[in-house]
Amino acid sequence: MFDVEPGLLAERPGLILLVDKGDRDTQTEALLAAQGVRVLRPAYKGEAPRPGQGLFKPLRQLIESVNDTLKGQLDLERHGGRTIQGVTVRVLQRLLALTAAIWHNHKTGQPVLRSLIAYDHS
Repeated sequence: MFDVEPGLLAERPGLILLVDKGDRDTQTEALLAAQGVRVLRPAYKGEAPRPGQGLFKPLRQLIESVNDTLKGQLDLERHGGRTIQGVTVRVLQRLLALTAAIWHNHKTGQPVLRSLIAYDHS
């Protein structure tokens, strides 16, 4: 990726890259470190704790929650788009609708902010 977009790192000094446990490659980590990128990943069993260790569980939960919302409530796996532009428009429409629902729920004091049940008329 950095070969395709060489300016990517230059425009983002101090970049931190979060990777999964399976991305344990000391050669790649050394290459990235030489370019100023800090790699954070969970430690393997028996490996010394790594920086940022406490970030991974809550971050993973957040990512899974967002993915579940995108797939479940917004039905993004069945978007119906046939072109890149069509997919983009449909995804953005659904994200905007969710954002509007969250805003409305927040402003009206609803107990569940992310729920779209009240707006589902299908």
